[in-house]
Amino acid sequence: MTDWEETVAFALSLPDTEHGTHYGGPAVKVASNGRAFIAPGRESDVSFCLMIDLDTVEMLKETDPQTYYQPPHYVGWPALLVRYDNDDPERVCAMIEQARDQAAARKPAAPRKKKPG
Repeated sequence: MTDWEETVAFALSLPDTEHGTHYGGPAVKVASNGRAFIAPGRESDVSFCLMIDLDTVEMLKETDPQTYYQPPHYVGWPALLVRYDNDDPERVCAMIEQARDQAAARKPAAPRKKKPG
């Protein structure tokens, strides 16, 4: 995967997935519960955001910091950025699948309240 469009295409090939939004931006979600598992992130031209458990976040940062990283505002959250330009696209695909599986196992997302006005 070399860009957001290819990443989305792969994510949408997984079961029970759909286009959606996450914090007002594009994302791919689990259709049955509305949980996002990938989004473009702040550096969308070079990376995407992968929403995955904290243990996996730490393992990925330790084993391949050239591909998986967390800017300060992500630290402590179950998400990290994944560079498109990496040496192991099969591992990236496996991590996207794992993130989808984790999102699918969670309860449905609570509907966001609209701001008055």
